[in-house]
Amino acid sequence: MKDTTRKTTSQIIAERILQEAKILLKHSQWNVSEIAYALGFTELTHFNNFFKKHVEVSPLKFRNL
Repeated sequence: MKDTTRKTTSQIIAERILQEAKILLKHSQWNVSEIAYALGFTELTHFNNFFKKHVEVSPLKFRNL
């Protein structure tokens, strides 16, 4: 897969999770904990750190942009 996309499997999965997280943050009434759980994160802190690492703002700040 890396030969065609120039991305690792982990990068592709992370991008997909981020895409879904952004959609849910902008278009659902779910709170951040519910979104984190729906995306497979067992700890809210892990989701917050993952999101902030890739988007450079917290999920809540992203929602309010």
